[in-house]
Amino acid sequence: MGFYVNPKNRGFWESIRSKIYVDKTGLISCTNEYINTEQKFICVSRPRRFGKSMALKMLAAYYSRGCDSADLFAGLQIEREETYRQHLNQYDVIWLNMQQFLIEAAPEKVTEYLTEEVMRELKKEYGELLDSQDRGLAVALREIFVETDRQFIFLIDEWDCVMRERQTSEGLQKQYLDFLRNLLKDQPYVALAYMTGILPVKKYGEHSALNMFWEYSMTDQKALEEYTGFTEDEVKALCDRFQMDFDETCSWYDGYSFARFQHIFNPRSVVEAMCNRRFSNYWVSTEVYDALKIYIDMDFDGLRADIVQMLGGGRVRVNTRSFRNDMRNLDLKDDVLTLLIHLGYLAYDSERKEAFIPNKEIIEEFESAMSTGGWPEVMRVLKASERLVEDTLAGRESRVAEALDRAHMEVSSILTYNDENSLACAIGLAYYSARKDYRLIRELPTGRGFADIVFLPLPHTGKPALVVELKYDKSARTAIRQIKDRQYTQALEDYAGEILLVGIGYDKDNADKLHSCVIERWESQTCADTVR
Repeated sequence: MGFYVNPKNRGFWESIRSKIYVDKTGLISCTNEYINTEQKFICVSRPRRFGKSMALKMLAAYYSRGCDSADLFAGLQIEREETYRQHLNQYDVIWLNMQQFLIEAAPEKVTEYLTEEVMRELKKEYGELLDSQDRGLAVALREIFVETDRQFIFLIDEWDCVMRERQTSEGLQKQYLDFLRNLLKDQPYVALAYMTGILPVKKYGEHSALNMFWEYSMTDQKALEEYTGFTEDEVKALCDRFQMDFDETCSWYDGYSFARFQHIFNPRSVVEAMCNRRFSNYWVSTEVYDALKIYIDMDFDGLRADIVQMLGGGRVRVNTRSFRNDMRNLDLKDDVLTLLIHLGYLAYDSERKEAFIPNKEIIEEFESAMSTGGWPEVMRVLKASERLVEDTLAGRESRVAEALDRAHMEVSSILTYNDENSLACAIGLAYYSARKDYRLIRELPTGRGFADIVFLPLPHTGKPALVVELKYDKSARTAIRQIKDRQYTQALEDYAGEILLVGIGYDKDNADKLHSCVIERWESQTCADTVR
């Protein structure tokens, strides 16, 4: 056993000994199914802090020949699967962390350095089968396969770091992609190749070297959805164990959505919140908010309006197919938004093809990115929002209307009012600070329609719920009447506590007083817990 060839199972041993370990060994049953099939080339792309490296440690411990990992997997989900014993510690594994090679190798010598390091260990294991000629890694592996009939499983971490960190080195990128293609494609010694990174594989420029890979990305994780992050049930169990509030955990770290699992949580942030017994922003990565600022400041038509719309709780339609899967060739607004999806700054609804900001943690990242210039009008609206919330809770209708007029004037150059949806986005932005104590829900189903915006208080805040109805070119009184006539408060029948009905009207022809506001109090009759 070595560092690259058949690594030991210590990494997974440390994982299961940690204070928090969530069993994701069901992933192994998926990879077992793909061994020696047309689907054996797997590229899993996710943001940083979403458990990619931990998954590789688990796969290395399970597949590596020479390890005895049965005790580590005892009692875990994979042990109950039919294929468990068939593949346990039965393969030669080659583990490659491309970040390490990129750091340690001389410039433009990444693949040569990788070959030297792996060949050194292969010769220790199979030296009698390899001649002294320097014929390359692929040739050596073919010779081993021919003589022993042993296949290899390749586990490649940070596969895309060459593309991300050497964005202008097109020669190195092409050399690296050609190396991977020669190493893996159509090679009989490959039983499985599992690569992880932030970006998916398609092509860079016109060079499509790795088209044999099946992609599992943040726009579509396919069968691997539940292994992308923590699921609702897993987080509920952690909240019970650590006596942390589930609703507030959702507000901070939920929001990533797929076809079957529509509530996926940032796993690393959840772990830190549970261990620290404190909700906070734990989003720390090499793509810090300075990088986010670069992307959201790009001068693409409509991009700033989309960002403002999402900050206000809205969603924007995105064509993810134009993205070329790199961080340099961004030609359209949709390319920027798609990149932000892959970086984890946006979530994506694949059914509706819409992007949105997933949770409070990421909202804070956007606020930080905008605070250093370029977004002064938006920052003024955000800073004024706390006073607006106070005036709303106190029922100061005229002050609320005046504040909304000012907010409208600030963002009018970015976000144009032309319907109730755009009005709702602007109102959501104006009430930005409410998200400290509330969960914002756009278009909450009520049985007789959809409430435009509902603010549900987080537990223990002591705040009333807000049901907000917006009327474009109609009066605030009309909005209040619709809330009552359509019985929107019935959607909160499991909520115990005070409810404020907030009607907001927008009169596009009244330049002096664009907004009107009516606020009424409504007492809920039930005594259940706050709904989620």
